Amino acid sequence: MGVARFVRPLGWATLVANVMLVVTGGAVRLTGSGLGCPTWPRCTEESFRPHGELTLHAAIEFGNRMLTFVLVAIAVATFVSAWQTGRRDLRRLSVILALGIPAQAVIGGITVLTDLNPWVVSFHLLCSMAIIGLAVVFLRRIDHPDPTRARGGLVGLAWVTFAAAWAVLYLGTVVTGSGPHAGDIDSPRNDLDPLQVSQLHADSVFLFLGLTIGLLFALIATGAPREARRAVLVLLAVSLGQGAIGFVQYFTDLPEILVGFHMLGAALVSACVTWALLTVIHTPAISPSAGGRPPAAASPPAGRDRVG
Repeated sequence: MGVARFVRPLGWATLVANVMLVVTGGAVRLTGSGLGCPTWPRCTEESFRPHGELTLHAAIEFGNRMLTFVLVAIAVATFVSAWQTGRRDLRRLSVILALGIPAQAVIGGITVLTDLNPWVVSFHLLCSMAIIGLAVVFLRRIDHPDPTRARGGLVGLAWVTFAAAWAVLYLGTVVTGSGPHAGDIDSPRNDLDPLQVSQLHADSVFLFLGLTIGLLFALIATGAPREARRAVLVLLAVSLGQGAIGFVQYFTDLPEILVGFHMLGAALVSACVTWALLTVIHTPAISPSAGGRPPAAASPPAGRDRVG
């Protein structure tokens, strides 16, 4: 198989690199370095890199832009490895992941050219969250090349939980757009009331947590495969931690370090909720007549966690 054996570590590299891009992008905003390079695609009107005395803001913003080349290298290697597997699904996913890099670069450029418009910044972050979720899909497809879709109430509940998670992520960006960490002292805000949008965001978090807990109990009650239960349990743990950070940062006037961890938590929520969704929708159908357990023919082989 040659380089095909690297497809899994490269898939993990893709996931980790995109999570780190969210974190470094947060560092740009939290240090007020969003316009450290005041134009795009160049850093200044004269050059692609800062000239003269390098300020801290310029160094941070320029360093974040340089991460694009790391992502490109990982994306090319992932595509080559996926191509060597001979599998159309992995090839297609690797192409989509690769195309996400120039798309994000353009969106990032637009955020600079619009002086960090909060709605554009919001879209920029949400695109990163989507790429993180797609990286999880890529990793799972390595072991599940032809997954069988399950049907029933569990699948519907999993999709509703997934949608609620994305509502939480979106409203989180709206809260950010109304708050103090604009990325630059002169950048505009979205003119929404921070208190009201924060309350709406908190309400969506409670809804999401309730759905996640309900999904976990439903999986346990129906005897769903262990991987699905474990995935939702991890999602619940990450979400509770993320919620705790969110409440602490709100009542401590948004210290930068906690906001940074909150952005990392958002990226992890995107990854975990995608993993949880995939494990549930590919779970063998539950037979009510079998006492809440999967039919014998649909049960996963003993000692293995693979589903579907």
